[in-house]
Amino acid sequence: MSQSLMPSPQAPVDLTALANFAALRGQLRVSLTPQCNIACRFCHNESDVPPPLMRIDRRQRPRRRELDARGVLTVVNAMMEAGLKRVYFTGGEPLLSPIARPVMSELPDAGPDGSYTLITNGTRVRANRTWLRRTRLGRLKVSLHYFSDDSLYEIAQTKLGIAAVLDGIDAALELNRTVELNCLLLKENAHEVRHILDYALGRRLPMQFIELVDTDFNSGMTGSAMSADGIISHLRTLTSDEHTVVAGVGQGRRIFRIDDVEVEVIHRDLGRYHVGQCGPCPKRHLCAEGFWALRVDHAGGVQPCLLRDDLRLKINHLLDDPAALLHAVAHHIDAFTKGTL
Repeated sequence: MSQSLMPSPQAPVDLTALANFAALRGQLRVSLTPQCNIACRFCHNESDVPPPLMRIDRRQRPRRRELDARGVLTVVNAMMEAGLKRVYFTGGEPLLSPIARPVMSELPDAGPDGSYTLITNGTRVRANRTWLRRTRLGRLKVSLHYFSDDSLYEIAQTKLGIAAVLDGIDAALELNRTVELNCLLLKENAHEVRHILDYALGRRLPMQFIELVDTDFNSGMTGSAMSADGIISHLRTLTSDEHTVVAGVGQGRRIFRIDDVEVEVIHRDLGRYHVGQCGPCPKRHLCAEGFWALRVDHAGGVQPCLLRDDLRLKINHLLDDPAALLHAVAHHIDAFTKGTL
């Protein structure tokens, strides 16, 4: 960020853009680690070097971790006090991070309008269930992009076996938290999508189907992308309870309710939420999401867009002054939404 765009320390903090983003149900996504025990081919790793690329080229290394648990909690507290109260912990696989336990064990009260969600591949939930049970996590979102050993290996390049993932879902349910599933629609799992849906409905678990979003890291998977039209057509044979959501941030969604189980399909045909900076963005033609999450990475960076590392703001030097931290992030988001960043 150029010095000319930095606000004066004495200037009043304008939280309007940040507050508007929060009011539109924007997310705070905190990546605790870029490391993962599997290597899904489509992984963007929150704009860090993804595991598949690390395996192919050992010279490609992710950013070094610079935030400790105290630093992460400082950021979470500051953003929640500013109104951004939907917090998601991601990775890599967040449960591989050495700071996962101290962070999630010390989370502040989210209040009635807030929530904490852990996004996981499920394979490490049982090993961590004792301390996870004592946290303020309200939801675990488990990725289920596969439903057999073969598809798990093809998509995630691991021989762990699908039983490890399904056992992780069972372990998550034992925590007495809300458990949701998400599935990326790919040609590699097209033959299993209905089985995944049947599994979710049988366990009465909310389900989300997602179309592949192009990033620099998964550009080689363009041929694997599957339209959501097929699963939408199938869902319409199961229920007439359907509505669309295009308000707020992110891609539009079609929501189906089957015997009180909600199935959501993130469908790019319904539009996305762009702001001022998006207008002249050279990557807008690749963007199917718009501005829907403020992303904090383990190296102390904050960015409003997955595709634009050049918009990443370093905050490490502000962790001892939460007011200055909030000031800098609010100014950054204000500039982004006005198109002046």
